[in-house]
Amino acid sequence: MDIITSVKDMQQRSSAARAAGQRLSFVPTMGSLHQGHLSLLEEGRKRGDLLVLSIFVNPTQFGQGEDFADYPRALQRDSELAASVGVDIIFAPTAADMYPKGYATYVDVDGITENLCGASRPGHFRGVTTVVSKLFNIVQPDLAFFGNKDFQQLAVIRRMTSDLNVPVEIVGLPIFREADGLAMSSRNVYLTEEQRQEALVLSQSIAEAKRLAAAGESDCETIISKVTELISSQAETRIDYVQICHQLSLEEQKQVDNDSVILLAVFIGKTRLIDNSFF
Repeated sequence: MDIITSVKDMQQRSSAARAAGQRLSFVPTMGSLHQGHLSLLEEGRKRGDLLVLSIFVNPTQFGQGEDFADYPRALQRDSELAASVGVDIIFAPTAADMYPKGYATYVDVDGITENLCGASRPGHFRGVTTVVSKLFNIVQPDLAFFGNKDFQQLAVIRRMTSDLNVPVEIVGLPIFREADGLAMSSRNVYLTEEQRQEALVLSQSIAEAKRLAAAGESDCETIISKVTELISSQAETRIDYVQICHQLSLEEQKQVDNDSVILLAVFIGKTRLIDNSFF
């Protein structure tokens, strides 16, 4: 496994692989890998000849007061995990290489970035779409793999890729959960033991929403009220949002149907966690 830090070197390596007829699989991450990331890499390994993992904590997707400085960084550990699932190349650029002095170009996606995390974290998706478009131009993948936990992010990247005619197949894979139901996240390491137990309310509230819908409740306001009550019963929780949206447009719905998805963002102490599920 090679670790490449230079943008130019990565582009040259990708161009040579494509010229040789290799199919490139790509998993972009901010590192601090967990089993959810590994599941993406394992699928990429199956579907490509060359598997590239990027590790880059992207400063442009963090807002003022967010955890950019504290975000876990563990390149040695991540490298060992990457090697264990057959990664060929880790691309780990520096911020100075990705955003050199005078950098002034950004990618914006309108509409589906305006609610949910887009409303809570202004500028977040501008940073995400900019860095992903840059990574696509550098790595030149045939396929790129993303987890469904970041549901809005996946929808935004699909829209960007389609709108800009980027020749990359976007593959979304299911949320990977701990045995007790907590969605895996690099930010879970911030939780104390007590907060870790309280965080289970996210998956429990989603299960309750699905139970209500299966029992015949279709009014979104009623379901959201029940979910909000359950989440708020935990001492250290603070709700950012609970919404039921159409899975494609991400517009809020009044009635649950086959296209509905419930999406949550909840602070457990100072740690913001997200989760979602189809009904």
